[in-house]
Amino acid sequence: MPESSAVPALSALPPGVVTLDDHERAAQARLDAATWAYVHGGAGDELTAGRNRQAWQARSLVPRVLRDLTGGHTRTTLLGRTLAHPILIAPTAFHRLVHPDGELATAYAAAAQGAGLVLSAQATVTLESVATAIGADATRGPLWFQLYWQRARDAVRQLVARAEAAGYEAIVLTVDASSSGARDRERRAGFQLPPGITAVNLKPAPTTSAPTPGDSGLFTRLPEGAPTWSDIAWLRSITRLPIVLKGILHEADARQAVHEGAAAIIVSNHGGRTLDTTPATATVLPRLADAVGGAVPLLVDGGIRRGTDVAKALALGASAVLIGRPVIYGLANAGAIGVAHVLRLLRDEFEIAMALCGCRTVADLSADVLLQA
Repeated sequence: MPESSAVPALSALPPGVVTLDDHERAAQARLDAATWAYVHGGAGDELTAGRNRQAWQARSLVPRVLRDLTGGHTRTTLLGRTLAHPILIAPTAFHRLVHPDGELATAYAAAAQGAGLVLSAQATVTLESVATAIGADATRGPLWFQLYWQRARDAVRQLVARAEAAGYEAIVLTVDASSSGARDRERRAGFQLPPGITAVNLKPAPTTSAPTPGDSGLFTRLPEGAPTWSDIAWLRSITRLPIVLKGILHEADARQAVHEGAAAIIVSNHGGRTLDTTPATATVLPRLADAVGGAVPLLVDGGIRRGTDVAKALALGASAVLIGRPVIYGLANAGAIGVAHVLRLLRDEFEIAMALCGCRTVADLSADVLLQA
């Protein structure tokens, strides 16, 4: 696809798609087995991927009645920005795997629905093209750039400078993927990136020397590409943009992130794609909320498939949620229209949940609307 900000072609939704689960089934039918293994699969036995969904389902909302809902709305604030609703698109890689318009289609859909967008470092469209396409839209949500640490600090510096110059509003550093997970489903399917699908914003990684006999190949390479807490201070020193840390599950790490100056934390287990058997994000979210005590906003991803899940996340202490796989399913099904449909479904269901729980604004969503064990 040529690098431009031309409006992506519109496509029709498949018949009968009225939920995010419908989008998932339709996308599986459209994609080849290897691509499906990549976009849908998780690490190991995919227990964490399953737990994410089950943990939201296990929580029960308790409706409140006879409340005055006059003037109700879903607006909220995050890092100094007013959002139409607390739903953002999580960073996911290689959108052109599933649709030729790739991240441009996703960006247009996000802007049309007022949703925040976190562009993946492994996007198949340049970060500048995405910013040019939607940057001037006054009704769009926040535009953030997700960063994977690079082996050379100069490469990190260049990426951050490009994002800042292009108008991105925050840097989201993924901290839970120092190694790729053991993705059995991908290996069985023989997944490989097809020709022409590359992470266009990243330079090829420098070659590394082979480990000596008896050494660990993984641990020999890790120091070159895995950030540490000391790198957070350096990252903050090279940009005026707020730094968001994505992939925190432990209370001590959350407190350390606040200490190191993170502007926000994303509670995430990488959608179950890195370390299998980690706890579901819904399970640890309340503990991390207690740990940071409101010092920074918490966002959460992982397994959110209904507007009721969004309501539960906010009731448990999140300021916003991020959606990953369903965006890819919508993109595969109908390009920008499919992504917009996914976002609209979640927002509509979220509004319904708020109203039936007697919540006029997102600030009214608290533990009071959840059935306590």
